[in-house]
Amino acid sequence: MDVVESLAEQGVTVLFKVDAERMRDGTKPWTLVASGAPFHEDLLVRMDAISAEACLDVCLPRLREFGLTIPE
Repeated sequence: MDVVESLAEQGVTVLFKVDAERMRDGTKPWTLVASGAPFHEDLLVRMDAISAEACLDVCLPRLREFGLTIPE
């Protein structure tokens, strides 16, 4: 969770959610939402995926584009 702590230290609120209904249905049960001070106004980063890791794989490059420092 070093990544999540690093984002929080930079003013980003990070929410991971796993949805039991979507898991039963075989669809993407994991959601990652990142929002907060580094983003302009109502902008947020969101991803639905098959795992928490898959959410991070897509969202971390996008968060880096906003200038955030994210540990490897």
